[in-house]
Amino acid sequence: MRTGGWTCKGVVGALFEYDSPKIVHITNKKVGAINRICQLIIIGYIVGYVIVFQKGYQEFDAVVSGTTTKVKGIGSTNYTSLNITGPDGLDFRIWDVADYVIPPQENDAFFVMTNVIVTPNQSQFTCPEDPQYSSCRSDSDCKVGRPVANGNGVETGLCISSAHNSFIKVCEIHGWCPVEDDHMPVKNQALISGTEDFTVLIKNNIQFPKFKAKSRNILKSETRSYLQTCKYNGTDPVDRFCPIFRLGTIVNLTKTSYKDIVVLGGVIGINIDWNCNLDYSIESCAPKYSFSRLDDVNAKIAKGTNFRYANYYDRSGSAFRDLYKAYGIRFVIRVTGKAGKFSVIPLLLNIGSGIGLLAIATVVCDLITFYVLEKRKFYKENKYHYVDDVPKNELSGGTLPGDGDDDDDPLLDRGTSAAQ
Repeated sequence: MRTGGWTCKGVVGALFEYDSPKIVHITNKKVGAINRICQLIIIGYIVGYVIVFQKGYQEFDAVVSGTTTKVKGIGSTNYTSLNITGPDGLDFRIWDVADYVIPPQENDAFFVMTNVIVTPNQSQFTCPEDPQYSSCRSDSDCKVGRPVANGNGVETGLCISSAHNSFIKVCEIHGWCPVEDDHMPVKNQALISGTEDFTVLIKNNIQFPKFKAKSRNILKSETRSYLQTCKYNGTDPVDRFCPIFRLGTIVNLTKTSYKDIVVLGGVIGINIDWNCNLDYSIESCAPKYSFSRLDDVNAKIAKGTNFRYANYYDRSGSAFRDLYKAYGIRFVIRVTGKAGKFSVIPLLLNIGSGIGLLAIATVVCDLITFYVLEKRKFYKENKYHYVDDVPKNELSGGTLPGDGDDDDDPLLDRGTSAAQ
């Protein structure tokens, strides 16, 4: 029972005890210099990097953005100048913005057609399938109503000669005829010329909801007459804020040859970055533009960007269409950024963390003092006060070891003699 009572008292005592740290003042120049150097490094980090460079005295808000685009320019296709035979009625053609921007509007992106394969005057009828999707020896190889995998229609049950080579037999299909000839008229050259001189106006409206601040990339200092003539130039102190971009300039800034990308197409990223200090006026905040190519230039298969679309029309009561396989550049716009404004709370938090980090200097100095210096044993004895377990017969009454005058403390006697 006595033992149980003592254990209970010990647990209760441990819950309500208080430890006071012992301070040992060490007059050692090496340790003192290391301590001050560590403190200066920590203070420099907090003041110089966290508070000044990282603006630790500000609270921040992420940008909320909306973007629209308007492309302008005239392109042309001239099959005669390329010494090739073009589709009927398309030997020479002018392409304007309604022809080559597909679709007219997208969210934070736009597509410009730079190369094209045209299959005109298609109608719902029967014709030979493309040899790359179908082959046969007799009618028994073609099943009525069976869709041709990856092809252009459904089989009629007849095996006939290919439209491209009379010695090759293919299944006849019912679909949009004649089928597309999926081969570029000119190798390594785009059919639509002049696309590198097309321009795009990017209108970017932003806001920072926390601070109720709004802005846009058309600056208040830019006039109507300036916008009619300016083109983006990243090295010019004025034109680097112009929101009108030449497509050739954008592609070249990604270190890509424009002549190479227009043949099969590609994906270009346009990044608009806003880094605003709202301790000043929002009008002093301006965007920074950067450009990168997003698709894989070295891809072995499925390289570039292309899709198909059709223009439908009626002729003598029958439905016709012109099929286009469009190759081009897809421009993807990404808006990033943040705004900061002075606030006492983050400042106090960063100062408080800096004060806490100063404890690192004490830890470093303790490690050096107690494990590196010559007198480490002496310093350790003065830092830590070891108390031996008290025998049971001394627990009731009397004076415990360590009680009484400081003159009786043998540890202090050792410390005094060592110091002398």
